[in-house]
Amino acid sequence: MIKLLRVDHRLLHGQVAVSWKGALDADCILIANDAVPTDALRKSALKVAKPAGTKLVIKTIADSIEAINSGVTDKYSLLIVVESIADAAKLCRGCKISVVNLGGTKVRPGTRNISKAMNITEEEAGILRELVSEGVQVEIQMVPDDSPVDVMRVL
Repeated sequence: MIKLLRVDHRLLHGQVAVSWKGALDADCILIANDAVPTDALRKSALKVAKPAGTKLVIKTIADSIEAINSGVTDKYSLLIVVESIADAAKLCRGCKISVVNLGGTKVRPGTRNISKAMNITEEEAGILRELVSEGVQVEIQMVPDDSPVDVMRVL
């Protein structure tokens, strides 16, 4: 069962590994990213950040969609973490995921800040609007104790 789809450019770190994993009672973290599966250094760093007693799976976006749709992930309380809004949209559309948590995206050329840690381009704002119009609930929430903010309030 998918507990949460989170956008966080850092992927797996203290907030995800401790706060979100605990709040969701997740027993498996899926890192869905096209670059990480072939990057030995990043994979090693993510494995070090993995909470004890939690399964960590690192797959491409396409392989993640296939695994989720096949039902192989159904036995887990699954926390999915992606690096970008575009990747979250692919998973939402490919797997019919209806809630997205926006945690953080770094400052890049052409971005504007919409919350403490969310920096988006106009293209990403468009993707978020499309997701909302498709019925996806998109919320900004750094940590579980924060109150979620509907993304449409800040766009």
